[in-house]
Amino acid sequence: MKRKSDDFLGNKENEEKDDGTAAADTQISGQSGSDKEALGKEPIGKLLFRLAVPTVAAQLINMLYNIVDRIYIGHIPEIGATALTGVGVCMPLIMIVSAFAALVGYGGAPRASIFMGKQDKESAEKTLGNCFVVQIIISVILTAVLLIRNRDFLMAFGASSNTIGYAVDYMNIYALGTIFVEVTLGMNAFITAQGFAKTGMLSVLIGAVANIILDPVFIFGLNMDVRGAALATIISQALSCIWVVWFLCGKKTFLKIRKKNFGLVPKIILPCLALGTSTFIMQASESVISVCFNSSLQKYGGDIAVGAMTILTSVMQFAMLPLQGLGQGAQPIISYNYGAGNPGRVKAAFRLLLKTSLCYSVILWLFVMLFPGGFAAMFTTDAELMEYTKTALRIYMVVMFLFGIQVACQMTFNALGKAVESIVVAVMRKFVLLLPLIYIMPQILQSRQTTAVYMAEPIADTVAVTFTAVLFAVQFRKVLASMKKKEEYKTAE
Repeated sequence: MKRKSDDFLGNKENEEKDDGTAAADTQISGQSGSDKEALGKEPIGKLLFRLAVPTVAAQLINMLYNIVDRIYIGHIPEIGATALTGVGVCMPLIMIVSAFAALVGYGGAPRASIFMGKQDKESAEKTLGNCFVVQIIISVILTAVLLIRNRDFLMAFGASSNTIGYAVDYMNIYALGTIFVEVTLGMNAFITAQGFAKTGMLSVLIGAVANIILDPVFIFGLNMDVRGAALATIISQALSCIWVVWFLCGKKTFLKIRKKNFGLVPKIILPCLALGTSTFIMQASESVISVCFNSSLQKYGGDIAVGAMTILTSVMQFAMLPLQGLGQGAQPIISYNYGAGNPGRVKAAFRLLLKTSLCYSVILWLFVMLFPGGFAAMFTTDAELMEYTKTALRIYMVVMFLFGIQVACQMTFNALGKAVESIVVAVMRKFVLLLPLIYIMPQILQSRQTTAVYMAEPIADTVAVTFTAVLFAVQFRKVLASMKKKEEYKTAE
């Protein structure tokens, strides 16, 4: 093995010769020559830009998976509005699938990065191998459950007699592609965690482009309506899945999927699942909350209120997914330097992440408040639904400018391996605050009960962001203080 011990990610001068393959060129900086120690040495601003641009782009592209189907479906002649509502009811199940991918991938990837910072490649690869196997196991279980029980779930989630047919048609096909979704989303996190941000973006781009091309072919060309949208999605995800697995088994990756690491080791996989639990709760709670919103809105406002909620959650992804992309770009920097014991770089990376996240959330908030009709028009041509959504959107997203704080703090908790704190802030926002408010607010504002349901979101977000900011400030100081003590001890030796 020809490599310096402190050059964990490798570069064009260093090679990792296991299985006769060369290590990856460092894609973090994209420069030729000596790029060693990029995560530990390169200027934070330059490094975050190089990592975050591809990860944000990947999240924006990934967003296309979630909204392109709805855009096309909403524009199907005659049945568009009803079909859109039916597919919207499927969202809780789709969110659950994504949440399980995050449970494994977003829990395992930061731990792999921390191991990389500690120069422990063996543990990093064991983490990758164990997470890959668990992802496959979860995929098989989810596929069986979704195929057998999807109709029951959909009726419980707010489907009506008018929309259940479209919902079942979509989920019956989507369920068959569960394994592609799980492996693509979960394992792509390990590509980004190694600094291969551009490759991670390409993984998502492949599927998104295919989905954009296939959607109109199947929906309109073959007259398959919602079934065509689902088929286009799973074919696209299959293409992305093939690419991700091929890369992680190939010559360019530093951490490889190897058969010898497929045996599940509790001390490897359990901490990954513990760390990923916060992200799982965050995403799975979106499913639970979506069910609560749909059932409550169906009660007070009918199908049009549920249809508007489908558009609202779609627009919310314009905020959340890019912010998560920024966090994913910062995660390798924070995790690596935390593992390497560099408190100054950890602090600098978080501060830059927070500033960038706040800027984005404020700018998007302004656009939503000023042009709600433009966002609504992306998803429907139905005049009544569009007008209804414009008002609901302003209410639902009135404090969206605060999201930059929430996501930056939560992603940093994950990057530092702080599972408990990350879980606490996730539970606080969704289960302690939002879920009860969905049912409490209509009782307080009985004259405007549908509006009251939408108001639950901004009230919960305001309290949650305040709680998260205070908790993070306290815990982050402790982390930095502990790192500085270790750094001083090493210097004294």
